[in-house]
Amino acid sequence: MTADTVETRGATGAAHWAPGDQVLWRYRANGRDRIHICRPVTVVQDTDELLAVWLAADTRCVKPRLADGTEIHHEPLSTRYTKPRILAQCHWLGTGVLKLARPADPWSVWLFWDRGWRFRNWYVNLEEPRVRWSGGVDSEDHFLDIAVYPDRSWEWKDEDEFAQAQRAGLMPPRQAARVRSAGRAAVRAITAWTAPFRDGWEDWRPDPNWPVPELPVDWHRSLGRPRSPAP
Repeated sequence: MTADTVETRGATGAAHWAPGDQVLWRYRANGRDRIHICRPVTVVQDTDELLAVWLAADTRCVKPRLADGTEIHHEPLSTRYTKPRILAQCHWLGTGVLKLARPADPWSVWLFWDRGWRFRNWYVNLEEPRVRWSGGVDSEDHFLDIAVYPDRSWEWKDEDEFAQAQRAGLMPPRQAARVRSAGRAAVRAITAWTAPFRDGWEDWRPDPNWPVPELPVDWHRSLGRPRSPAP
């Protein structure tokens, strides 16, 4: 089943994807309309309240890389956001990630496991509320994140990147204030242990019959559906 196969509509009138549908989870470059991160994923659940998708290990994705071939996270922070970049294909490493997003939340919650399905942690990725299109969802990453552990403890992550992005002009002061406010709202949800942390998603497992989604040639499309697989 593909992203253009939409069978139900919720109370809001929004089209829903069915479990097993393959869609794209994408991020725009900060301050620009160009898509610079694209991850093909499989729909786990799609309702008016929650979109859940599975990013399988070894999925072919698109990500930015420095023009000289250096991985972004290997570049010193002082020049990480100012050196020229290119887009490169890669494969998602690790055991796979479950992504959960409520429509209006300025964050998504990711679940990570170690080998043998040993649950590691939740990860709150602060980002623009996702915009749906027929082939997936688009957002913009906000640098700042929160790690949440099985004992319900939590910590801010990537505060250095959040600060450097502001110094590099990728996040104006008002936007940075909104992001920090969103982070505090996420912390309140964590400390109250509300959805999705309380919902038992750490015990979820993907359907073993799901194929790994393929990266389409037109992964960068602004609208429409993904078509043929990328070579």
